[in-house]
Amino acid sequence: MSAAAVEHPCDDEPETLLETANRLMEQLPGHRVEIIGGLVTVAPPPDGPHAKALTTLMVPFLSAGLHGEESNVLQGIGLWLPSGPEDYVIPDLAIVDADFDEHLIENNCYDPACFRLVLEVTSGNYQTDLRHKVTAYAQAKIPVYVIVDRKHSRVHVLTDPLPSGYDRHEVYAPGQQAPLPTSIGAELSLDVDGIVRAGSPKR
Repeated sequence: MSAAAVEHPCDDEPETLLETANRLMEQLPGHRVEIIGGLVTVAPPPDGPHAKALTTLMVPFLSAGLHGEESNVLQGIGLWLPSGPEDYVIPDLAIVDADFDEHLIENNCYDPACFRLVLEVTSGNYQTDLRHKVTAYAQAKIPVYVIVDRKHSRVHVLTDPLPSGYDRHEVYAPGQQAPLPTSIGAELSLDVDGIVRAGSPKR
């Protein structure tokens, strides 16, 4: 992701960051606009392999019964961050408590307390997913953060959030299974090879 260059409309009061982010979303359909650490960031629409990797990832979560009465598996749900007064992110995929709709905070974003896991599939913004969002999600006390690093063909599983990041950071390569903590609501492992292959563009 890259910081958006912003021009404020000519009025007496400057736009808030949230107003800027919402205006950019209207002007750039399909782009993902977020505010992380007080900085508006804009990511272009994902490519086909990115979407294919997400669908591949959803299969084990759904098969494990994580989309039902106790929890839901959702794409593109807003997460309100405690790192700033208007900070929020939109993870690619999340496992949330089934009553998440009772935890709406602002701007179609929900309280991080109802998130069991967030997952990002990297695009050109892999530095944001591997650095800035690690801190942001840890500060929000998200129990599990999974990163599919398409650039390096790896799956990262981060657990035990601390104020500055995650205490545990496991990295898995193709041919390995990436186990997830049972705190998400089920016992399952992710097939790294299948996920990496799904997310790799054809050459």
